[in-house]
Amino acid sequence: MFTNAIPILTMLAKPANLPTILAIESSCDETSAAVIKNGKVLNNIIATQAIHTQYGGVVPELASRVHQQNIIPVVHQALHTAQVSKEELQAIAFTRGPGLLGSLLVGTSFAKAFAAALQIPLIDVNHMQAHILAHFINPPFPIFPFLCLTVSGGHTQLVVVKDYLQMEIIGETQDDAVGEAFDKAAKILGLPYPGGPLIDKYAQTGNPLAYQFGEVAMEGLNYSFSGIKTSFLYFVQRQSQQNPNFVSENLADICASMQHTLVQLLMKKLKRAAKEYKINHIAIAGGVAANSGLRKALHETAAKLNWQLYIPDFQYCTDNAGMIAIAAHYKYLAGEFCSQQVSPLPRMEF
Repeated sequence: MFTNAIPILTMLAKPANLPTILAIESSCDETSAAVIKNGKVLNNIIATQAIHTQYGGVVPELASRVHQQNIIPVVHQALHTAQVSKEELQAIAFTRGPGLLGSLLVGTSFAKAFAAALQIPLIDVNHMQAHILAHFINPPFPIFPFLCLTVSGGHTQLVVVKDYLQMEIIGETQDDAVGEAFDKAAKILGLPYPGGPLIDKYAQTGNPLAYQFGEVAMEGLNYSFSGIKTSFLYFVQRQSQQNPNFVSENLADICASMQHTLVQLLMKKLKRAAKEYKINHIAIAGGVAANSGLRKALHETAAKLNWQLYIPDFQYCTDNAGMIAIAAHYKYLAGEFCSQQVSPLPRMEF
C-alpha cells in the first residue's frame, strides 16, 4: 500500500524551504546517522566497532550484529542533538550499497520501517557517490566538472563529476583497493588492524626511497595493487630470513617506502586523467584521503600543475552518514525516491 502512495506523498512532502532528512550509513563497520535541514548537515553521529581489532579485519557477521545494537541509539542521538523531531522529517535516506550484505540489511530495514511508520518517502544512496558528494557539505565547493580520486578500503576509482547526480568512472582498480593494500602491508609487518593509519604514522620518520616494490603495469587509467602487495610480502619474507629483526629495525623506512610506492601510483594515474580530460579542479574522497603522504603529494602536484584542490573534512572522509545526507538532499530535490520493495546491493554500481 505504501509503495503505491509514494508518488502522492512525494508531491505532498515538498516544503516551501529545503527538506529535513534523516540519513543512515551502515555499509561496513560504522553505524552512523545524520540530519540535514535546509541543505545543512546538522550533525554526524558515528558508532565504531572495536570488536574487529582482535581478528585483524572486519568480520561481516559480527558487524551486522553490532549494527543492530547501535542503530537505535545512534538515530536517537542524531535527532536529539539536531533538535529535530521525527514528525519534522520529510524523508529517510540510507546506504543501499556497495558494502557488506548483513550490514546493509540492518540500515535498509530500519530505514524502510521508519519511513513506512512516518508515511514519508525513502531515498536509497550509493555509498561511493556519497563519498564524492561529501565535498558539498562545507565550502569551498568544487566547480563542475571536476575529477575525483576516490580511495578507500574497498574501492579505488577515478571519477569525472559532471553534476551532483551525474558521474562517470574513467578508471578503477582491477583487483585490490589501495586501502586494502595499506592494511595488508600493515598485517604483514605485524601491526594491528586497522593498519593503514599506522603505516602512515611510522612513515613520517622513514626514508620513502629506502626500498622499492614491483607493480603490475595497467593500460589506460585503471589501477592494480595486487602486484605491489605480493612484492612487499616476498620482500619482507626474504629480508626477515636473513635478519629476524629486520622489520623492527627498519619499520619506519619500510612503511615510508610502501606508502611512497602506493601514493606515486595513485598520483601517476590522477595526473594522466587530469591531462587527458583537461580538468584542473581535483578532489579526493574516501578513508585513504586522510593519509598524510597522499595529501602532501596532492598539494605539491596542485601547486606545480595549477590545480584547484578539494579535500573534505576528516570526519567526512571515512564512512559516515553526513555524506549520505548530502547525497540524499540532492536526490530529494531531483525527485529520486525508491519504493518499500528496495533491497541492499552489496555490489551496487554507479
